Amino acid sequence: MAKITFVEHNGTEHVVDAKNGLTVMEAAVKNNVPGIDADCGGACACATCHVYVGEAWVGKLDKPSAMEESMLDFAENVEPNSRLSCQIKMSDTLDGIVVTLPESQH
Repeated sequence: MAKITFVEHNGTEHVVDAKNGLTVMEAAVKNNVPGIDADCGGACACATCHVYVGEAWVGKLDKPSAMEESMLDFAENVEPNSRLSCQIKMSDTLDGIVVTLPESQH
């Protein structure tokens, strides 16, 4: 099991366990992390699971797909480290990943 730290915009942290193969979004929903709405259920068809990936972790992720990049156009305050958490699959490599939630998602 890998750990994910979700940091709300106000600094509140939520550390959750995630099985390998689950997405960061699925772990958030299963653990009632506020700010991850996941309106489309993980189909990469909305941007309600937008997160900022900690700089130490960005290089460990696969590049975003064209679909994810298109959906990020609908997110507010997109930064270079913005990702949709439904597109980040957990693995041992990502154990300890830190993601921050945008201010617009609370």
